[in-house]
Amino acid sequence: MVFYLPETVEPAASLEEMTPRQIVAELDKYVVGQANAKRSVAIALRNRIRRQKLPEDLADDILPKNIIMIGPTGVGKTEIARRLARLTNSPFIKVEASRFTEVGYVGRDVESMIRDLVEISIDMVREEKANEVAEKAEQGAEERLLDLLLPPAPQTRGEKATPEEAEHLREQHQRTREKLRAQLREGKLDERQVEVEVREKSFPAFEVVSSQGVEEMDINIKDILPGLFGQRSKKRRMKVGEAMDYLIQEEENRLIDMDQVTRQAVERAEQSGIIFVDEIDKIAGREQGHGPDVSREGVQRDILPIVEGTTVNTRYGMVRTDHILFVAAGAFHVSKPSDLIPELQGRFPIRVELHSLSVEDFIRILKEPKSALVKQYIALLETEGIKLSFEDEALEEVAKYAALVNDQTENIGARRLHTIMERLLDEISFEGPDLKKKNVRIDTEYVQKQLADIVKNQDLSRYIL
Repeated sequence: MVFYLPETVEPAASLEEMTPRQIVAELDKYVVGQANAKRSVAIALRNRIRRQKLPEDLADDILPKNIIMIGPTGVGKTEIARRLARLTNSPFIKVEASRFTEVGYVGRDVESMIRDLVEISIDMVREEKANEVAEKAEQGAEERLLDLLLPPAPQTRGEKATPEEAEHLREQHQRTREKLRAQLREGKLDERQVEVEVREKSFPAFEVVSSQGVEEMDINIKDILPGLFGQRSKKRRMKVGEAMDYLIQEEENRLIDMDQVTRQAVERAEQSGIIFVDEIDKIAGREQGHGPDVSREGVQRDILPIVEGTTVNTRYGMVRTDHILFVAAGAFHVSKPSDLIPELQGRFPIRVELHSLSVEDFIRILKEPKSALVKQYIALLETEGIKLSFEDEALEEVAKYAALVNDQTENIGARRLHTIMERLLDEISFEGPDLKKKNVRIDTEYVQKQLADIVKNQDLSRYIL
């Protein structure tokens, strides 16, 4: 098995500058092994970046090369997709194929995955815009809060005040305001109460259920009857710290152009969206009965146009799915990819097989990733002052037990390590706060003491491990 070591690759500033090798190196920080799957995902991402640099007429004809990842549970299929979502600045959603039903039956229809993807894209773009206007929003909120703490100076009455007196009053008011500003920034006024005008949402809470779902209703009742569902406001007393947060949010909403956010979000979902379809093997298989099965071929036929490229109606407008990247995954224990309908098979040209994990892989999973299990437990117990450490031989023993239980019972891959580690550290986790000796070292003898009897008793290990 070939591994790309992260430390041999220079980091890139952004995804657009990342080579396939650097993408694999980033994934290597979290997922052990499975080089072929990482390579395929990295190439697919890089091809999207290449496509965006082409002339528009040619780019429209280049479709994404969708991927099927085949392998047993717990070997890293979902983890690769999850880490990919964090690595890319692309709208990403993970769905389970087994949750969908054929159109006309009770359950989620396949188009809902596109609507969910657009919602995620809207949130992403809005957050980016909020970051852009954050400084301006904070300044505006600060000025509004100062107005509440120190109302503007009243205008001096004509002949009674000379220009010099009026100017002196303005300067005095400004000095007081600046003192308050300094105290506000230092947090000295956070506990003081102010009266803020809060907008109330008076739109009634109701839903209209239709065969197409609420998302496809193109009529906005608030637009038809603007006077009926207007926003009222009321004054509410709150602490300065809470009022600042509320006013910043209000200023952000005022500064952000939601029409622009919607346009950008829909375009981003169309051009760089990624949908991870898990458990696709659950809808594979041909029925021998008198008609197509609701949960299998019917769902495949409904997924087909989404993957091929169609237009889906969402509350933000029509969304084309032609250039969305689909990554499917399944264990394929009972069925095989060729059991999918031929048209759907043709839409997933790249197929990669993920291998079962060996003892060496388990050792690496325990030690190497950024969020490795061993690091997690050490950090958790350190919160109570316990210095937990593991000998290398102890971790090798844990890996052997995990591989052994996987062989004897069900093979659930790396998830077995969670069960083994919980059982191993059960006593320490329970007694932790009361331990007088805060330095705990896990050696081979301790591992054998905690796990040997359970692993030997197969009937017991089926329930406990």
